Amino acid sequence: MRMINALGPTLGRAAHLARTRLDVRLAQYDVTSAQMHVLLYLGRNGGQVPQCELTGFLRVKPPTANGILDRLEEKGMVVRSVSGTDARRRLITLTEKGSQQQTLFQRHFQEAEQQMVRGFTAEEQETLRTLLSRVIRNLEEDETR
Repeated sequence: MRMINALGPTLGRAAHLARTRLDVRLAQYDVTSAQMHVLLYLGRNGGQVPQCELTGFLRVKPPTANGILDRLEEKGMVVRSVSGTDARRRLITLTEKGSQQQTLFQRHFQEAEQQMVRGFTAEEQETLRTLLSRVIRNLEEDETR
């Protein structure tokens, strides 16, 4: 197989371009893509989640998640609190400002997604999602070996 046709570099290039384009859209708000993903995740989950769940979603180590949350807290977009039922459990909650930003970022995210699949039929988009999901499952299974 010629390297130019290899799937790995092609996926890497597509991911890099997608991140770069999204970063350009987000730069005007002084927010990183990781911070945007936190806000979007909170928005999809009722505005509040346990920090350990958020860390799992981000697939990062707790210190990395803390750094992302520190910046969001400094910007007034989230607050951290202790769970009323378990003092060891930290809850992350969207603030009003974070909620407004999350709505705005959702629009930018959708625009970036539309750009990625411009010219694709609905069937082609679904096929691509299905195939990429299989690639992800294959790679995740390989992680456990």
